[in-house]
Amino acid sequence: MVKVSDKTLIDLEFPQVRIQLAENCTTEKGREKALLLKPFKSYKRSMFALEQTQEYKSSAWEEKPIPNHGFDPIDEEIKILGVENSTLEVISFRRIKSISETANQLILHFRKYKELYPRLYQTSDPVELTTYLIENIDQVINRYGEVKDEASPLLSNIRRSLQVVKSKIGSSFASAMSRYNAQGFLDEIKESIVENMRVLAVKSMYRRKVKGKVLGQSKTGSIVYMQPEETAHYNSELSQLIYDEEEEIKRILKQLTEKVRAYRDLLGDYQNLLSEIDLISAKVRYAETYQGLLPKITKDREVYLKDAYHPLLLIDNNKRKKKTYPQDITLNKDNQIIVISGPNAGGKSITLKTVGLVQLMLQSGMLAPVHEFSRLCFFDEILTDIGDNQSIENHLSTYSYRLKNMRSFLKKCNDKTLFLIDEFGTGTDPELGGALAETFLEVFYEKKAYGIITTHYANLKMMANETKEIVNANMLFDSSTLEPVFKLKLGEAGSSFTFEVAQKNGIPYSLINRSKKKVERGKIRFDKSIAKLQMQRSKLAKTTSEFENKKLAAQEEQEKLDEINSKIQDKLVKYQELYDSNQRMISLGEKINSLGEKYFNNKNKKQLIGEFMKLIEKENSKRLRESKREQQRKKREEHRVKQELNKKVEKIRQEKQKEKEKQEAEAKKKENVERPPLYVNDEVRMIDGKAVGTLESIEKGKAVVNYGAFTTSVAVDQLELVKRPKKKK
Repeated sequence: MVKVSDKTLIDLEFPQVRIQLAENCTTEKGREKALLLKPFKSYKRSMFALEQTQEYKSSAWEEKPIPNHGFDPIDEEIKILGVENSTLEVISFRRIKSISETANQLILHFRKYKELYPRLYQTSDPVELTTYLIENIDQVINRYGEVKDEASPLLSNIRRSLQVVKSKIGSSFASAMSRYNAQGFLDEIKESIVENMRVLAVKSMYRRKVKGKVLGQSKTGSIVYMQPEETAHYNSELSQLIYDEEEEIKRILKQLTEKVRAYRDLLGDYQNLLSEIDLISAKVRYAETYQGLLPKITKDREVYLKDAYHPLLLIDNNKRKKKTYPQDITLNKDNQIIVISGPNAGGKSITLKTVGLVQLMLQSGMLAPVHEFSRLCFFDEILTDIGDNQSIENHLSTYSYRLKNMRSFLKKCNDKTLFLIDEFGTGTDPELGGALAETFLEVFYEKKAYGIITTHYANLKMMANETKEIVNANMLFDSSTLEPVFKLKLGEAGSSFTFEVAQKNGIPYSLINRSKKKVERGKIRFDKSIAKLQMQRSKLAKTTSEFENKKLAAQEEQEKLDEINSKIQDKLVKYQELYDSNQRMISLGEKINSLGEKYFNNKNKKQLIGEFMKLIEKENSKRLRESKREQQRKKREEHRVKQELNKKVEKIRQEKQKEKEKQEAEAKKKENVERPPLYVNDEVRMIDGKAVGTLESIEKGKAVVNYGAFTTSVAVDQLELVKRPKKKK
C-alpha cells in the first residue's frame, strides 16, 4: 500500500502542480478533484489512471474524438432531492437534463469505441445509460426554460383561456381608448402601464367623465391613470387564470420532481463520471505545457530517467524563454544510492525534486516530463527531507528536527522506499554529524532502500567510493568561471570549490592561505584532487563538444551534397527518358506519315488498314518486351538490395560477436592475473575504487588504510596495489 505524507508533497512542490493542473479543468467539480489529487494507494490503481490519461491523449489522433464533457454542478439539486416533498425549479431541471445528455453521450461513445478506449470504457460502463430523465423533462420544459402548454390538459386549457381573456381585454381597452380620445378626454400619450395593467392617460379635468377605476396620477397631477370600466371585469378573470396557471405549474413541477427523485444516486454518478473525465482531460492539457509523456513502467526495481525535467521550472523558464537543463539519473541494484556533492547553487536540490516530483506525478496518473526511453518502478513510500526544517511550534532546531525525521525514516524504509535528503547530516559539528550521517546511510544501504542525498561531507563521498552500490555524483561546474552547468555527472564526487569561490568573491589570498593551513592537509589534497579532476573533465567536455559540432557540420554538408547529386542524377535520368520517348514518337510519326503518303497516292484503304495494324502490333510487341525487361530489372534490383542488407546485418552480427568475445577474453585475462601480495606502507586502493591510501597494518585478513583525512578498516582481498615504496639504500 502506497503511503506519501503531506510533508513529502510539500517538500516536492506537488501542491503547486495541483494548482496548475486545476487551472486546466473546465468544470468546478474537476478543479476540486485536481486540488485533492495525490498518489494512488496501489500499483494497479496508478497504472489504470496512467492508461486513462494516455487513452485520452491518443484520442486527438483518432477520427472520433471524445465528446464534450462540460457541465454545471448539480450539488444543490441533489441536496434538494434528498429532502422529502421538496420541489425543484425549472432551471434545476434544465441543468439535470444537460448533465444527463452529456453523460449519456460519453457513455455511448466509450461503448461504441471500447477497443480504442478500454480504460475509459471501464470507467463509464458501470454508470447507467438511460434517457428516462431527458424524455420526462422534455415533456414538461421547452428549450427556452418554460413549462410547455402540453405539460398537462388543465394547463393547456388555462393558457387557451388566458389568450381569450387577454384578447378581450385588448379589444375592450382599444374601444374605450378610441371613444374617449375622440371626445378629447385623453392626454397626448393616451395610455400607460400601472401595476402591469394598461390604463388610460385621462386629463384631470375630465376624470369624472370617464367611467372606470383610478389607479394613479402623474407627478404634476395633470394626468390621471384610469382602468376603463369595460376591462375591469376581464382583468379580474385574468388574475384568477394567472393564479390557476401558477398552481398548475407547481403541481406539474412537483410531479416531475418525484420522477427525478428516484434517480438521485444516478445524478451523483453522472457528476462524478464527468468530473473524472474532466480531470483526465486536464492532465493531458497540462502535460502539453511541459511535453509530458508516459514512460515504461516496470515491476523491476529500477529508475532510469533520461532527459528528465522539473515540470514547474520548465514551465516557468519556457514563459521567460530561458533554457532548462534536463537530468539523466539511474537507480537500480548496482546504483542503489546516489551521493551528490559539489558547491551550492549548482542544482543539487532541483535534481532531488525532479526525481521525487516525476515519481509523484506518475503515481498520481499524470504524464511526466521525461524521454520516452525512461523506465520507472513505483515505490510504496517516498521519504523527503528538503529545505529548512526548523520547527518553531515545537521549539526544535534544524538539526533536532532532522534527527526526528531520521528516526522516522529508519523505521519506515525498506526495499520499496525512495528517500531524498538534502544537505544530509548538516546542522551540528561537522565531524560528529558526518559520522552519524555515515551510520544512517549504512542502515539505508542495508535495508536495500533506493535514494539520493546531497552532502559536503568527505567521509560520505569516501563511503560512496568504497561501496559498490553507493555511487558518487556531482553537479558539473565550469572551473574557469565557477558557474554551474546544471548537469549531473555520475561516478565522481564533486569539489565544493570552497577556497576557489572565496577567492573569486574577493577574499584576500593571505586569509585563504591561512585558512588552508588550519585544515588537515589530506582533506585539502583530497578536495583539490576532485577540483582538478572536474577542471580536466570540463576542458575535455568542451573539446569533445567542439569535435562533435564539427563532425555534425561535416555530416550535414555531406548530406546536402548527396542530396544535390541525387537530384541531378534524377534529372539526367528523366531527361534521357524524355529524349528516348521523343525519338520514338518522331520515328512513329514518320512511319504514319509514310502510310499517309501511300494512301494519298493509291487510295487503297485495305492496304492502309493492314499496314497500320502491322505497325500497331509491332509497337505493342515492343511495349510488351520493354514491360518484361522492366519487371526483370526491378526483381534484380530488389534481389541486390536484399543481398546488401543481409550482408550488412551479418557484418554487424559478426562485429558484435567479436566484441563480445574480446570482452570475455579481457575479463578472463583480468581474472587470471595474479595479484601481488600487500605489505605495510604500500599505496593501495579498493578494487574498482579510485581513492588511494597508505596501508598501515595487516592483521587476520583485515587491513587498516590511511587516506590522509581519515583511516578505515577493510578486508585485504578487497584491496589492490597501486605503488610500492622504494627501498632505502
